[in-house]
Amino acid sequence: MSAKRLTDIGDKIANKCKGLPLAAKVLGGLMQSKRTREEWERVLSSELWRLDEVDRDQIERRIFIPLLLSYYDLPSVVRRCFLYCAMFPKDYKMGKHELVKMWMAQGYLKETSGGDMELVGEQYFQVLAARSFFQDFERHRFEGMKFKMHDIVHDFAQYMTKNECLTVDVNTLGEATVETSIERVRHLSMMLSEETFFPESIHKAKGLRSLLIHTTDPSLGAALPDLFKQLTCIRSLNLSESSIEEISNQVVKLIHLRHLNLASCRELESLPETMCDLCNLQSLDVTYCRSLKELPRAIGKLIKLRHLQIDGSGVAFIPKGIERITCLRTLDKFIVGGVYENESKAANLRELKNLNHIGGTLNIRNLGGGKEDASDAAEAQLKNKKRLLSLGLGFNHNQDNGILIEGLQPPPNLENLTISRYEGLDLPNWMMTLTRLQKLRLVHCGNVEVLPPLGRLSNLERLELTLLKVRRLDAGFLGIEKDENASINEGEIARVTAFPKLKKLKIQILGEVEEWVGIERRVGEEDANTTSIISIMPQLQQLMIRLCPMLRALPDYVLAAPLQELEIRSCPNLRKRYGKEEMGEDWQKISHIPKIYFDDT
Repeated sequence: MSAKRLTDIGDKIANKCKGLPLAAKVLGGLMQSKRTREEWERVLSSELWRLDEVDRDQIERRIFIPLLLSYYDLPSVVRRCFLYCAMFPKDYKMGKHELVKMWMAQGYLKETSGGDMELVGEQYFQVLAARSFFQDFERHRFEGMKFKMHDIVHDFAQYMTKNECLTVDVNTLGEATVETSIERVRHLSMMLSEETFFPESIHKAKGLRSLLIHTTDPSLGAALPDLFKQLTCIRSLNLSESSIEEISNQVVKLIHLRHLNLASCRELESLPETMCDLCNLQSLDVTYCRSLKELPRAIGKLIKLRHLQIDGSGVAFIPKGIERITCLRTLDKFIVGGVYENESKAANLRELKNLNHIGGTLNIRNLGGGKEDASDAAEAQLKNKKRLLSLGLGFNHNQDNGILIEGLQPPPNLENLTISRYEGLDLPNWMMTLTRLQKLRLVHCGNVEVLPPLGRLSNLERLELTLLKVRRLDAGFLGIEKDENASINEGEIARVTAFPKLKKLKIQILGEVEEWVGIERRVGEEDANTTSIISIMPQLQQLMIRLCPMLRALPDYVLAAPLQELEIRSCPNLRKRYGKEEMGEDWQKISHIPKIYFDDT
């Protein structure tokens, strides 16, 4: 169907938006999935447009009509997920992963043949985002995607939920409407100030299924035991950023609980063992609970747990029995063994063997610090965890870990790798098999003198080299050293590209690096038989060099790169050579770069 044949209908639909930008945006999201004239005419002739004439009092904003059109065009399962968002306060920043877990807790997401409710939730989210039900998208480094709902969209969602969703804040706490509707509420958010005493009227909401409490009031901890005893239908509980010091044993009363968010409860010191009897629990988040030192010992009983997030917390070890939770999708941190008195209680690397659904990010800490050996590393079978995209390997400084690291081979589709505090002489052989790697960090690897040919990692976009023993960055590092076995016919052009996608390079505390070698054979230079075209870092935009006191010069290929930002700190030789204020001999070679930073010393 050509666009011209739909123009006349499109103009009529646009006129019905009556100049309201959000209405046009929502309808645009609806119409992009319509391909035929018949489908467009069906929207134009919808009975819903007549609501503006016959039901003006009930539907106060004309914007509701375009929203209704788009809403009723959604599959019923997606409608339910959208309406659930009415429980959040206006202007609330929702997290995509958190919302999907909350949908899952309510039973809104059905498992696929592969068991991936999370994938279904992601698809529903994308549908709602495409229809402009969500806006103001932001990507957070640690929390993933954050977004909001337009105030009018929020009003519409609350109108459609018929008082099932409610937000209580300091200003509405004493209003009669809260008292009269609380018994029917299914999903509740409470935004309370420190001065607000926790309201007991919430105990009337016997059928409550979702509860989000945002308060810094210390009395919340004392109110929780009664809350747990009264509201036993809760499936999703969010107490993040509250000042509670412990979770009561009475949490066991929440037999339907599937999602528990305790993130950033910085004073939380303990979790009760009774929590391990919550047989329906699917997700537990204790990230940034810095005072929390241990997880419940019997956590292996939570066989339905799909997401366990502990990064940034004080948790010192993973309890034995984690191997039983074979449906785990998220395990963001795994501390190998335990320190001193914890060693007998702690899981070792072998317990990762059957956790093959783990995806996203996994940071393994304290490698080489316990009694594990190379066979334990191999038994973990990281290479079978196909969903893993980001891996951190953090070693204990006091070991020669060369054999251990070889057994920790990740899956070939890994996108992000960090190796830190590794004391071996050589980096693992498997590193160069990671052809999809986009980010690589080598940090505190104090015995590594020779780097592998990292320039051959064709998808690498970010590279950080910190505290290595490397003395020279040469053709071996670029991966363009001459291949004696290569057969190039006379007259052929040999094209060589090193770091073809690298955009950001950070080099720090390489105290022994003196020389960074340029290209020996120039672009287009010919020998008797062939022409070589060498391209190195053709997309490099940011270069940061810090604390490399011996480094004398930058290579020609870096000076020719499309750099937008160059930072040089505590590198006296480079400052003397390239510094503008020092009247450096090679200042002109970098003067074209838009942003240049030298330290002040």
